[in-house]
Amino acid sequence: MSRLIVAITGASGAPYAVATLARLLAAGSAVDLVVSAAAERVARDELGDDWSPAALERRFGAGASAIRRHEPGDIGATIASGSAPVDGMIVVPCSMGSAGRIAAGLSESLIERAADVQLKERRPLVLVVRETPLSVIHLENLLRLAHAGATVLPAAPGFYARPREIADLLGFVAERAIAAAGIALKREVEWRGDGEGGR
Repeated sequence: MSRLIVAITGASGAPYAVATLARLLAAGSAVDLVVSAAAERVARDELGDDWSPAALERRFGAGASAIRRHEPGDIGATIASGSAPVDGMIVVPCSMGSAGRIAAGLSESLIERAADVQLKERRPLVLVVRETPLSVIHLENLLRLAHAGATVLPAAPGFYARPREIADLLGFVAERAIAAAGIALKREVEWRGDGEGGR
């Protein structure tokens, strides 16, 4: 069974986090979850809810039992150490502030520390960035992260599968992020070259 860290930061895009968690849990993955204070604020706006244990249970049912929450200020959490047996980390959505701190090696919270650990241990680190337009500072930080071994995965869904609803767009990005983290699961959308997109 895979075990992944999922971090949710304060960028717009909380539904991407929901879609990613839903697919990981459906695939039987264990999840170490870290949610920033800003992400809690965004969730209230975008989801009409928060990321509390009760909200996770409402959202994911029994699957929520596979989620272990860590407080963002708990730098002594297991995932702050390279000895923690995790397979990688997805930051979804990833704010430019979080990306900048990770790029600079500034472990101000558990999110940045856990990301720093993935880089030093050469494990997958996937940053689902959600910002537009991008400034030169953003681009330089993302390039630094790519050079360090992270996968920069913009929340940019494809349309070749002819999405019919928002859930299709969210799922596209979630599946790409999970695949980039090295977790194999059956994708709902795959390009087959026949114009149907594999749906």
